[in-house]
Amino acid sequence: MKATHTLSAAMVAVSLLTAGCASNAPTSTNYSTQADAATYGTIENIQVVRVDPATSGAGAVAGGLLGALVGNQIGSGSGRTAATAAGAIGGAVAGNQIESNRNAPHDVYQITVRLDNGDYRTVNQDSAYDLRSGSRVRLVDGRVYRY
Repeated sequence: MKATHTLSAAMVAVSLLTAGCASNAPTSTNYSTQADAATYGTIENIQVVRVDPATSGAGAVAGGLLGALVGNQIGSGSGRTAATAAGAIGGAVAGNQIESNRNAPHDVYQITVRLDNGDYRTVNQDSAYDLRSGSRVRLVDGRVYRY
């Protein structure tokens, strides 16, 4: 019974520690609102920029829980408790690394559009298709389309 409480406490502690390390940095700039569902304008500039998405902490939490579960299967008594804690920590580190590898930095097109009303919008999207500076475009749900 005591080992179950220790396991639960270790899992909660690891979850809280790894969740506190999560970053919520924005990866995209989108100034459109629901009222601007479709807006027209002209492309001013297109640049290729490198985006480095941050990890959410979900990989660390999942890895920590899985590591604690595997560690709990090893040994008995205080050795089991130590194996559970070590498994939780090792799993959290491995889970965070796996998540960061899946969210590897990649290039996106940063498109600046001068709207017909004079405002500017900057949109990040994965491809520019047939878009060029000076093209007339339509913004729909945070994406730029030529029309």
